[in-house]
Amino acid sequence: MPPRHNQCLHYDRYYITPYAILKVMPKPAPDALALIEDFVNTVDEETGEEALGTPAELGAWLVEHELADAPAFDHDDLAGAIALRENLRALLLANNGAELDPAVPAALSAAADRARLTVAIDATGRASVTPRAGGIDRVAGRLLGIVARAQAEGSWDRLKACPWHSCHVAFYDHSRNRSRTWCSMAVCGNRAKAQAYRRRT
Repeated sequence: MPPRHNQCLHYDRYYITPYAILKVMPKPAPDALALIEDFVNTVDEETGEEALGTPAELGAWLVEHELADAPAFDHDDLAGAIALRENLRALLLANNGAELDPAVPAALSAAADRARLTVAIDATGRASVTPRAGGIDRVAGRLLGIVARAQAEGSWDRLKACPWHSCHVAFYDHSRNRSRTWCSMAVCGNRAKAQAYRRRT
């Protein structure tokens, strides 16, 4: 599994201690959902740091995460990847109570069509959703297949995005009752509490 680069650690005006990193920040998503989490977190909305800033960076990231065999992508592919990432983020925000823009399901359905998704059965009889397209459409198909399997298995709604307006980092809700709202209570949770306090005073 490639190393994870959790963008959740960058917050202006907040010092994130080693304790917060080890004890407060959420554990990564399990299994293939970690790939969705990492993909959505390739940009830090707070600092503007972008891991997919160029076609070359996109290709390198996809190869590192075993979503592509060769880093041969162009600017149209980059635009498609960014659109896919933000549509997936919208799904994760909806998992955390936000209203889902009707354009998002339509865009993701169109991406699934371009990926030419099909159901494949392996030698053990296990079914998987597999893209038949190549290039960036195949990447989209791989990620959407993960979404479909997670929804079927009941783990999808635990993958959320932080609702704080300048954060929106993806995280996996490991709480027993699936009630976690913030990527970190030490950061965005405290921001929300401080904002609510200021409004009351």
